[in-house]
Amino acid sequence: MSVDVLFAFAGVLFCVILAGAVVIENRHSAIRWVFALGMVVLMVESLCVGFSEMANQSLEVLYWQRIRLIVMSFLPGIWLFFSLSYARGEAQGLLAKWRYPLAGFFFLPVVVALLFHNDLAVLGFHVLPSEAWTILLGWSGFLIHLSLLMGSVIVLMSLERTFRAAIGTMRWRIKFMVLGLGVLFAVRLYTSSQALLFSRIDPSMDIIGSGALLIASLLILRSLFRVGHFELEVYPSQEILRNSLTVLLVGVYLIIVGVLAKVVAFWGGDVAFPLKALVIMVSVVLLALLLQSDRFRLQMRRFVGRHFKRPLYDYRKIWLKFSEKTSFQLERTELCRSLVRLIADVFQALSVNIWLVDRNEESMTLAGSTSLFDVSRIDHRLDSELVRYFQEHLEPIDLDVSQEKWVKALREANPRQFPHGGNRICIPLIRRETFLGLMVLGDRVGGEIFSVQEFDILKCVGSHAASSLLNVELSQKNLQLKELEAFQTMGAFFVHDLKNAASTLNLMIQNFPVHWDDPEFREDALRGISQAGKKINYIIERLGMLRHELKIQPVETDFNEVIKKAISGWEKQVGIVIRTKLGSLPKISIDSEQMLKVVDNLVLNASEAISEGGEILVTTNLHEECVVLTVTDNGCGISEEFLNDSLFRPFKTTKKNGLGIGMFQSKMIVEAHRGRITVESELNLGTTFQILLPVSRVER
Repeated sequence: MSVDVLFAFAGVLFCVILAGAVVIENRHSAIRWVFALGMVVLMVESLCVGFSEMANQSLEVLYWQRIRLIVMSFLPGIWLFFSLSYARGEAQGLLAKWRYPLAGFFFLPVVVALLFHNDLAVLGFHVLPSEAWTILLGWSGFLIHLSLLMGSVIVLMSLERTFRAAIGTMRWRIKFMVLGLGVLFAVRLYTSSQALLFSRIDPSMDIIGSGALLIASLLILRSLFRVGHFELEVYPSQEILRNSLTVLLVGVYLIIVGVLAKVVAFWGGDVAFPLKALVIMVSVVLLALLLQSDRFRLQMRRFVGRHFKRPLYDYRKIWLKFSEKTSFQLERTELCRSLVRLIADVFQALSVNIWLVDRNEESMTLAGSTSLFDVSRIDHRLDSELVRYFQEHLEPIDLDVSQEKWVKALREANPRQFPHGGNRICIPLIRRETFLGLMVLGDRVGGEIFSVQEFDILKCVGSHAASSLLNVELSQKNLQLKELEAFQTMGAFFVHDLKNAASTLNLMIQNFPVHWDDPEFREDALRGISQAGKKINYIIERLGMLRHELKIQPVETDFNEVIKKAISGWEKQVGIVIRTKLGSLPKISIDSEQMLKVVDNLVLNASEAISEGGEILVTTNLHEECVVLTVTDNGCGISEEFLNDSLFRPFKTTKKNGLGIGMFQSKMIVEAHRGRITVESELNLGTTFQILLPVSRVER
């Protein structure tokens, strides 16, 4: 049995072990089943490679290579799904955003492979002097390798984002899984690029792929000994391409290999070219791994500081970095997450925990961590001696050296993750004599001891973090006050209108015993009850618009018909003159019920603004791919101050009995249709509202 076959069947064995081990450990985890499915596909592909290597006849080799390409068509979709979900806190939302690309990578290669399996690969002859025959890629096989190449790039990018977003022990837990899959798909990128470049299936690529699968399996097997990496919640930045090392390295690799291929072809070919391209690929991967090594970056910083007389830390850059990352945080959880990430990166500490005071329970609760990922159940009692000590001593302390009584509880709450990670350092978070909490650093890369210079920086960082926490707390209180004010304002309007409706109903009930025998009274009473009920439903409906996200159901509609329907009820009103000039319009995609409310609101406002002898002009026309509705009145107008500051804000109104919701609601509806609303007004001259809606289809 040849080495190629041994490598292929060894890969089969490792795939079975990994798939079984991951699922057995937790059968209820969906992401583990996706991983197991991906390993099963790799196992079947490796079997096909082994049988192909053992075959002696050209047609038999062709058969197994076609089966292999069919199996390969399942790889991009499965592993892309895994890379978007693995250790991700926002996995469901991310998968929803990627649903169409995922569906494309799942179904398109598989459908092409199954329907056009005879075109996956074909026999060719005399490609090289030493060959009697070879396997050439057909057009459908070309598409399979192209989808695998593109999928490999996206998988590598996604894994890179997860790895770079992880910090501290989170990164330590996922490192070997990411490294193993990185090796696997980096080599897949290489082998697929070679297949596409030469349009043939090279047997030498099979042993490279089998070797990569063995190395990746060993690395992934090593990751299984690091508990909890499937259950982590990492939140990468949404910027996909910016600063992506994967895109840079893949681009450099493909450019170099493409240029070399042209040069080699010009000089008549080179049998060793695939090996040279592999060397370039391995070099690029090793460079990427080196650049992502925490220990390497720490040693480089120390080397520069020691030999080029440069300080280990640049105070200005550190302060600027902390200021930029914490200035715009309005939530305590997000602020603590940013802080632990920054501190772990600056001081190369894998375990950074922030404990904040919960004054309601007189305890400290874990608010942010790089190592204690099950944070919801961890807290401990707040010791008065601890608070008193830090109010008197603002300096960071070494928990593994200090003899204070309360230190033992902090050591237990902040366990070491590594036996040789150095001492744990505790920094108080105190501002304006208020004890806000603690920050604990440990498990430093290389077990380095914190220097005096670093203690000074940590003290400044603690002060900065405490100030940021106080600012967030004040911002939250301010927001709560504004929400309370809005609630009180809304309640005042709500109660006022309900009180009026209730008074009407009470008056009718009081008169029922006296006038019940009068048919005219009964008719008026029923009419009044109906109107009061409509009024209450109207108030509830319009206030409900503030609590829910507006959803529209657009349908191809004649906008002029919607306007005519809205105006028809107003034309019968005594004292209101409405003139219309409706131009020829194409049908547009709108929610007619919602837009009916907008037109009704505009006409209502105009009718209440005009006096005797006033009139309302309603026109429509087409302007620059937009349908334009204009409602003009010659009424009292709107003041410039109200126009600029209050017109489209809820609960802001100039009407005595208004709720101040109509224009706010109208603006929401128009913007939901990807349109815009404009207004021009002058006091005592009149007001003009314009609604501009795009002719193109609105997405649901």
